[in-house]
Amino acid sequence: MGLVFPEMKRVTVSKRTTASVKKQSLWARLGPGLITGAADDDPSGIATYSQVGAGFGYGILWTAFFTLPLMVGIQTVSARIGRVTGQGLAANIRRHYPSWLLYGIVVLLLIANTINIAADIGAMGAALNLLIGGPAHWYAIAFGLVSLLLQVFVPFPRYAPILKALTLALLAYVATVFVVKVPWGEVFYQTIMPSLSLKADYVVAVVAVFGTTISPYLFFWQASQEVEDQRAAPGEEPLITAPEQARAQLRRIKIDTYIGMGFSNLVAFFIMLTAAVTLHLHGITDIQTSTQAAQALRPLAGDFAFALFSAGIVGTGLLAVPILAGSAAYAVAEAFKWRIGLGLQLLQARGFYTIVIIATILGVALNFTPIDPIKALFWSAVINGVVAVPIMAVMMLMAMRVDIMGPFVITRRLTVLGWLATATMAIVVLAMFATWEQ
Repeated sequence: MGLVFPEMKRVTVSKRTTASVKKQSLWARLGPGLITGAADDDPSGIATYSQVGAGFGYGILWTAFFTLPLMVGIQTVSARIGRVTGQGLAANIRRHYPSWLLYGIVVLLLIANTINIAADIGAMGAALNLLIGGPAHWYAIAFGLVSLLLQVFVPFPRYAPILKALTLALLAYVATVFVVKVPWGEVFYQTIMPSLSLKADYVVAVVAVFGTTISPYLFFWQASQEVEDQRAAPGEEPLITAPEQARAQLRRIKIDTYIGMGFSNLVAFFIMLTAAVTLHLHGITDIQTSTQAAQALRPLAGDFAFALFSAGIVGTGLLAVPILAGSAAYAVAEAFKWRIGLGLQLLQARGFYTIVIIATILGVALNFTPIDPIKALFWSAVINGVVAVPIMAVMMLMAMRVDIMGPFVITRRLTVLGWLATATMAIVVLAMFATWEQ
């Protein structure tokens, strides 16, 4: 019997792993990128897209295409950091940057995510109330409990496919468009030749779309999910220690992220379009929540369109709430060097799961307080916008450092896209404050 050295074993396993990735179906290759992109169209995001579609008609549709390459660029950077280093964003920030920066980002992320959870759970309860009647608040409690039970007690290899399946709920918004009459020629023309404006309300609408589309929790989630997937797959290691796996894994990340972000922005486009061809054309321009949009849609587009829209709110909420709670937990646990991961049991990662539980319970509880959910969501958007810029800048700097990424520093194209996305978000935040003063 011949001797087998550890290095030979690792190369053999890596080749086997690379071959298995190549043999996977497209659906099997999709994971963190698809789930992250779909989670971006959560109930609060649906409310934003409905609001701008109702308020400005076709004049805002161009944003879905303009944000796509920026979103692809920054999310690819996030995924690569996680897959190359084998650690999430917060862990990498902790190792290479001052503690005040890390803790400031983590606290703001936790606050913003908790408010978002509250808004999403409230919207899900209200949507189910529209569909079947009954107490919206009790539905909100039930949705919070379902989300917690899935995250805490379902093993990650079984939980990830559930999240992936929930992304299909977004197809409800694609289907809704084909239930109503759409003047496709006019839509196409106004999408590629939009009538831009510098009026404050138009600028606010564009800021809202950008702030909804490019959100900090998405960065943390996708990076950490790359780490989770790597740890759960036999034979896979961080690329910094197993460079022979890089070609297959980086290609998978590219496909996953392109499709995930493309799907996300396509759905956002269809939600804005639905609101434009129904609500806006009938003079309904003031929409504050996703359930208001569903209610207003019913007399204009019929019961089927209403049911699709409402069911989509519930489905996307079930996807988004665990991601909001999970991304906050990853950030906090990595900042304090706790054991992390949905792949671990409750007692193995008590700190991590404690954050998941607290964020979800607080989100549910906020729906029973006098706090105005619309104002709370506004402040969440402000916090997200403010914290996104430094996070994106730090991500770009990390992705360009050889001491962190080794031979896998990002390409020139990704560098340009990533910095363009960062600069765009900085401009968006400045515009937000400028219009706020008015």
